[in-house]
Amino acid sequence: MENLDVMVLRTLRDWRQQGKRALLATVVRTWGSSPRPVGSIMALCDDGAVVGSVSGGCIEDDLIYRFTQAYAKAEAQVEIPADASDAHPANAIPNHIPSGPPSFVKYGITADEAHRFGLPCGGTLELLLEYDPDSASLAELVRLLEGGQLMQRSVRLSDGVITLTPASAPAELEACASELTNTFGPEYRMLLIGAGQLTEYLATMALFSGFAVTVCDPREEYRGAWSVPAATVVSDMPDDVVLAFKPDRRSCVVALTHDPKLDDLALLEALKTDAFYVGAIGSRRNNDVRQQRMMEHFDQTPETLARLRGPIGIYIGSKTPPEIAVSVMAEILAVKNGVTLPRDMGVAQAKNDRAVVHNDPGVLVCGVPR
Repeated sequence: MENLDVMVLRTLRDWRQQGKRALLATVVRTWGSSPRPVGSIMALCDDGAVVGSVSGGCIEDDLIYRFTQAYAKAEAQVEIPADASDAHPANAIPNHIPSGPPSFVKYGITADEAHRFGLPCGGTLELLLEYDPDSASLAELVRLLEGGQLMQRSVRLSDGVITLTPASAPAELEACASELTNTFGPEYRMLLIGAGQLTEYLATMALFSGFAVTVCDPREEYRGAWSVPAATVVSDMPDDVVLAFKPDRRSCVVALTHDPKLDDLALLEALKTDAFYVGAIGSRRNNDVRQQRMMEHFDQTPETLARLRGPIGIYIGSKTPPEIAVSVMAEILAVKNGVTLPRDMGVAQAKNDRAVVHNDPGVLVCGVPR
């Protein structure tokens, strides 16, 4: 799957270019717990189609009810009470998507609304609704994002006029009295070295997490068995592929071959870039040997290798390729999302705790008693 924001904006562009009425909803503020972070977007077409998300689904349902022609047609068959304004919302004909400048709407202000809209206890969120966003501006934004650019989209609150500005770094949504600015980036990218079974599982999880995946393996016997068509597979030497890939702050590079001839030079090239994650599969001992080899043969130091992750993955007691892929993907997503990980969290302590639970003294490490 591609980057969700790009998917939303592309779909909204297509609707508007087809002459359909639509709105763009953006999460502007949250208080307490919230199912979606600030900056999340969704688009709603006047035929009831939705792409993207601003909640767990209930708020999307309410927006559909309030603003689409489809629900109005269905409800037109219902006899409307004379005091419809005081009736339950289900007895009122919904409005269509309005025209005019953007407007704000809040959900979850009361406990009843929080329950009705499925918000966590105490959760409140505020949305900015843009009605019939300009199709030309959307087309230009999508074109720039598809070209790999990081962009800021600012909407003037008084009239909905859009300004697009290149961005030098990812940024949080900014809102003031006159405008709202949201930063959109190109897809996150993942470069995997080695086309083995573990790579297939990891590539599949990365694709579903919104990464564009490239797999590099010069070995024909591995490429020939590859079975994840959505990933791009290349056959050049890994270090050359890293150079051509040009990893940036929305990229990660993971070596999975266990072969120093394929992994080492590629990892060293990746460490020279802004990639947010660079790591290699292997045990602690293999990782120590790898770092020692790089220091002896490639003039590296502990400082230049500090960003090289290994062993990769969060300890979950994984044994099989799919379980290992879950572990690695979880760590990559945690780093991407800025979560501080207990790097050495005590893998030893976690193994000890697991051994105690299973009454298996043979698994205990570091001399920790049961």
